[in-house]
Amino acid sequence: MNTKIQNFVAISDLVSLMNMASGFLSIIMSIKQDFLLASILMIFSLLFDSIDGWVARKTNRVDEFEFGKNIDSLSDIVSFGVSPAVFLYSYTLINAPSLEIPAAIVSLFIVVCGVLRLTRYNVISNHVKGFIGFPIPGIAIIMATFYLSGLFNIYIAMILAVIVSLAMICNRSYDKFGNKYLLIINGICLALVVFQLPLIVYSVNIPALIALLTSLAYLFINLIRG
Repeated sequence: MNTKIQNFVAISDLVSLMNMASGFLSIIMSIKQDFLLASILMIFSLLFDSIDGWVARKTNRVDEFEFGKNIDSLSDIVSFGVSPAVFLYSYTLINAPSLEIPAAIVSLFIVVCGVLRLTRYNVISNHVKGFIGFPIPGIAIIMATFYLSGLFNIYIAMILAVIVSLAMICNRSYDKFGNKYLLIINGICLALVVFQLPLIVYSVNIPALIALLTSLAYLFINLIRG
C-alpha cells in the first residue's frame, strides 16, 4: 500500500478540513469571549459539512479505504462536539461562574456523546440507511442560533445540551432533513445571520430564531415519533 498522504486526500477532504478549521477558530473565539463570532463560525462549519459529500459526488471520489468518512468524522467532533462544548463552558465562566462545575460536566457530556454518535455512525453507515440518533451538527446549530437569536439563557442552554446529547446516542431513527422549502428558508436565514443582515423585532433576531425553532422541531418530532 502506498501510504503517502497525497494518495488519500481529495478535494472533498479539503472541504471537510475547512469544516474543522471553522470549528477550531470557533473554539478560539469562545476562549476569547467573542461569542458572536464563535457562533457564526459554528454555522460556517455546518455549511462546509453540508457540501463535502456533494463535492465528493461531483468529483467522482473513489474512497476505497474510507479516508473521507474518517476525516469527516474527525472534523465533525471538533466542530460539532468540542466547539459547542467550549462555547457553553466559556460563556458560563463569564456570565454564570457559580455554574462552572455543572457546565463543565454538561460540556464533557456533549463531547462524549458526540464521539459515541460518530463512532456508531462509522460502524453502521454501510449497513443502515438514514440516521440513528440525532445528527451531531444539530448541537452546534442549536447553540449558535440560540445565542444569535438574542434569547440565550444559560439554564435553558444546559438543559437543551443534555437533551440533544442524549438524542445523539439514542436508538431512534432520524429522517434526513429533506424538505426543500424548509431547507431554502433555513439557508436564507443562516445567510442573513452569517452576513449580519439583521431582522430584529423586540431585540430578537428573527432569522436566527427561525433556524433555531426549525432545528428544535427536527429534534423533537423525530425523537417523539421514533
